[in-house]
Amino acid sequence: MAKEGLIKEDGKCAGSLTPSLLAVALLSSFGSSMLYGYNLAVVNSPAQYIKQFYNQTMMARNGTSLDNETLTLFYSVTVSVFAIGGMIGSLMVGILVTRFGRKGTLVRTAGLVFIAGVLMGFSRMFGSPEMIIVGRFITGLHSGICLSVVPMYLGEIAPKNLRGFLGLMPSIFICVGVFVAQILGLHELLGKEEHWPLFLSLVVIPTAIQLMLLPWFPESPRYLLIEKKNVHATITALKWYRVNVNIQEEIEEMQEEQRSMSSVKTVSVIGLLRDRSVRWQVITVVVVNIGMQLSGIDAIWFYTNAIFENAGIPIPQIQYTTVATGAIEVIAGCIGCFTIERLGRRPLMIGGFTFMGICCAGITLSLLFQAHFISVACVVGIIAGFCIGPAGVPFLMTAELFKQSHRPAAYTVAGCLNWLSNFTIGFVFPFLQMSAGAYCYLVFFGVCVAVAAYVFFIVPETKRKTFVEISQMFAARNGTLEEKSGDLGQDLKLAKMNGYGTMDLENGAVENSN
Repeated sequence: MAKEGLIKEDGKCAGSLTPSLLAVALLSSFGSSMLYGYNLAVVNSPAQYIKQFYNQTMMARNGTSLDNETLTLFYSVTVSVFAIGGMIGSLMVGILVTRFGRKGTLVRTAGLVFIAGVLMGFSRMFGSPEMIIVGRFITGLHSGICLSVVPMYLGEIAPKNLRGFLGLMPSIFICVGVFVAQILGLHELLGKEEHWPLFLSLVVIPTAIQLMLLPWFPESPRYLLIEKKNVHATITALKWYRVNVNIQEEIEEMQEEQRSMSSVKTVSVIGLLRDRSVRWQVITVVVVNIGMQLSGIDAIWFYTNAIFENAGIPIPQIQYTTVATGAIEVIAGCIGCFTIERLGRRPLMIGGFTFMGICCAGITLSLLFQAHFISVACVVGIIAGFCIGPAGVPFLMTAELFKQSHRPAAYTVAGCLNWLSNFTIGFVFPFLQMSAGAYCYLVFFGVCVAVAAYVFFIVPETKRKTFVEISQMFAARNGTLEEKSGDLGQDLKLAKMNGYGTMDLENGAVENSN
């Protein structure tokens, strides 16, 4: 049962958190989003064992061991090929979700994880470093797809008063994935030499659970009505996701969006970039997604162990300190998820980026004055600030700022920029650190402050707004006029279909009869 049948918001009916909504959010995030976080962190703990395996394999093949530079190159490829796969996967999002739907894409791409898990799990048995690299590439491909599809799916099935809460669920599970990898990577668990193939291949378990259960849930009602024009399936899906709720308002809102794009097909990426009616939405997506990666969070994660070591933490204890930072990520993510519908998107973004900027400046000062414990506090602050808002809100905003026709292309652009920025910062940061020293973190300070200022001055609050209302909020800035709601007489008429829905022709009420 739902927590409540109806929640009144500004005199209108709003949906409640039903068991079906919660189950889909948990399943899709657990079987897809969590794997992204897991694969980010899973190679850290067994790094020395993987390098030993590479060296031993090449010794057996060629009779000579690898020098340090070649070995480092092999391992760097193993780590970075995940981001390359992710960028390629993000370019496929628009095509996949348009053809197979949101849920359909998650189900169909799950097979990639099983292929990757088998390759990585049996790599040592077959003495093949190439199997690890290909497996990492395939997991990146899957993560690149799912990182966009999951928030798109949840954003479309959620009622507007829960869109923020459900939209941040994937970011929590990304943090959970990192945390799980950190725990399992402890020496007492799977952090031993004999366990690393199993450690890498555990990704198949969450995906198997998702694949057994997610197909039983409906596709996005918005996708079914607006893109597939399947009224019967739309009402069936709404009956799954709404309990004891009059769905009239939601049907009318979808019909309004359908009318506004009646002459517009699903646009391509090129079409999106050329469309003046969404110019500022596109700029916003570009700024927040690039800013999310260029905020320095990846550099912080990469150099956390070195910062802890410089602070005087004993090396055997650093792995436990790292696990503690993972727990902070999860807690901060939960705080953002449970406060976003009360505070809104803007405060989480502005506050998160501003706090990260202050902490980046703090790291520079602590390194200059050798105040290492302050640098530890700043690292924790950057991670917490990131997970509260900037980690998940950009993906939610990408769903909210665009109508159905533009949303797949918008996610393709956002995902590609996200992965490209991720790869860039990983490649550039070591050189930036060598040339600028402690001052390199001031670059991240500037990025964080700039993104916070952009959101403060440009981006409106989208909390509890329909997609059409959000589009109208940007219309004046884009220099276009949004079409207002048409006459109800032009709405798509819903005849009674096997008890799934009725249209009362006298008062226009669509009812959900259980």
